[in-house]
Amino acid sequence: MKDMDELVFPPQFKALEQNKQAFQSQLISWYRRKHRKLPWRSVPCLYKTVVSEFMLQQTQVKTVVSYFERWLKTFPDFKALAQASSEKVMKHWEGLGYYARARNLHQLAKILAQQKHPPKDAASWLDYPGVGPYTAAAITSIAFNSPIAVVDGNVIRVLSRLSADRTSLAGSSDANKHFHALAQSLLNTTHPGDHNQALMELGAVICLVRNPLCGQCPVGNFCQAKKNGDPNAYPN
Repeated sequence: MKDMDELVFPPQFKALEQNKQAFQSQLISWYRRKHRKLPWRSVPCLYKTVVSEFMLQQTQVKTVVSYFERWLKTFPDFKALAQASSEKVMKHWEGLGYYARARNLHQLAKILAQQKHPPKDAASWLDYPGVGPYTAAAITSIAFNSPIAVVDGNVIRVLSRLSADRTSLAGSSDANKHFHALAQSLLNTTHPGDHNQALMELGAVICLVRNPLCGQCPVGNFCQAKKNGDPNAYPN
């Protein structure tokens, strides 16, 4: 039987995991210097984080920015959103699509507006409407510094290339499970929110789906796919 290290970290993950402190340092340094100036990152708070994560679930960043700014002017906090009519909420969401997100966000605001102290752990957030594992991890790590890794499409792509992992994966759920242990191990537990955002940012602006900008990658010295010269082959 394999020992626990082998069960948690397949061979292709080990070199990266063993150099994680240097990896964390280079990644977060790049993020703090180069990250996109997005409105939810300016004077961050729980409300901004929640709204942005709901909007970003099915929509590109460039589309969300203008909607987010208008939303904050009309609904500046959970209380204002909770007190708004369903018609007004849906009107301000109009054009973003996937309207269940707006209904869930409205219901969530009604719950949180009644709570003096929202939970800070991801598991508790899973009980709220519209919140799945990714959203719970993103919200709690960014807003509360909870030491939990996020795993989305960008993170999967980055980690698969860093580790040159060609494991055949059936879909996003399979990929999430496969890469979760590595993502959690690499997490900068002192600054989990910045670390998670940095990995997602890396996938969004550098480690692109096609023709990644390897020459600009802040952690390219750790990347096995870059070393092999075939980043487009990952993930499988």
